[in-house]
Amino acid sequence: MLSCADTHGDTQKMQKALAELCKIYWRPVFAFIRRQGHSPSDAQDLTQDFFVTVLKGQLLQRANPARGRFRSLVLKALQDFLRDAEAKRRAGKRGGAVQFVSWDDWMAEAPSHFSVSQRESERWSAERIFDVRWAATVVERALSRLGEECERRGRRRVFDMLSPCLAAERDDVSYAKFSKTLGIPEASVKRLVHQLRVRYRALLREEVGRTVEKTHEIDDELRYLCAALTAAA
Repeated sequence: MLSCADTHGDTQKMQKALAELCKIYWRPVFAFIRRQGHSPSDAQDLTQDFFVTVLKGQLLQRANPARGRFRSLVLKALQDFLRDAEAKRRAGKRGGAVQFVSWDDWMAEAPSHFSVSQRESERWSAERIFDVRWAATVVERALSRLGEECERRGRRRVFDMLSPCLAAERDDVSYAKFSKTLGIPEASVKRLVHQLRVRYRALLREEVGRTVEKTHEIDDELRYLCAALTAAA
């Protein structure tokens, strides 16, 4: 995905890279912009303009150890972008000749099951909202990939039933209930939950691994994101 940012004016490649970026990262970016006081419609425009600016400036090419993790890089770029956004909007500048992705398409491509009350989020800083939304995006991408894997193996129903157990404590899982629903022994349910958890954690590490420069940074980033979600619960 990072290499897609090197478009050198190729509109087709730019559109493809923009669409991929939007599918993955638009929620934390949009949430940050909304928390800064922009209306929903203005935040939508600014979110799209931001991704165009990211690609045109080859920001992703500069994601290196000296600049920190990708999450931090995007946040810093967003803060810089918003400082200049009002003047650019007054001048009528958008993303050049880029054909923007439909906002409805973004919603369909990246549905979110994460929610937090408006009253709660109003007490948060824009930076905290960004981190929480980023963490939720990583988790939902890992879950989505796991669900797709299960579907290919004919286990979609098993995934749909057991996926809520993946982040739960062992004592909180009612194996007997799932055993009755799925029509399999409790021992089989426990084995399936264990297998799903192992694969889920591996997919989480893969997702986080795409946003850090070094392998040894994965655990620190995972802990940070888990803490962000825990604090939001």
